[in-house]
Amino acid sequence: MRTVQNILDSKAKPFNQIAPDTLVIEALNLLNSLNLSYLVVLDGDQYKGIFSERDYSRKVILKGRHSDSTTVAEVMSTDIPVIGLEDTAEHCMNLMEQSKSRYLLAFDENKRLAGVVTIHDILRLVLKDKGEVFDREIAGRLVDEDESGRVY
Repeated sequence: MRTVQNILDSKAKPFNQIAPDTLVIEALNLLNSLNLSYLVVLDGDQYKGIFSERDYSRKVILKGRHSDSTTVAEVMSTDIPVIGLEDTAEHCMNLMEQSKSRYLLAFDENKRLAGVVTIHDILRLVLKDKGEVFDREIAGRLVDEDESGRVY
């Protein structure tokens, strides 16, 4: 089974980072230019949270705040589930489902942020090779199969 380390090794090194005192409008412009849905919020090299499109819609727009006067720190998510580098892709999928989160934070043995596993990372694995990501029983439940293994 694939591990978090395998997932992170297959991804480009993160460049979607932003400081907590950045204005939301600047964060939105960065999200747009990178064509991503989240930014890792770092104060120096210290992890602080995640700023996502969901944070913007729920904590800025719906609350009547203004993008040009609200900082990322005021609206970022800080309760993202944490995983280890040895955790499996299956564990990640289950944790995402339980927590209703699209992102999981992976920390190394020194408690440093190693990367972010997204729902898209998990979906890519499933689509690429569902048999290596999940055991046969779970993989069968991901698609409709009959007893002979035929997909319909």
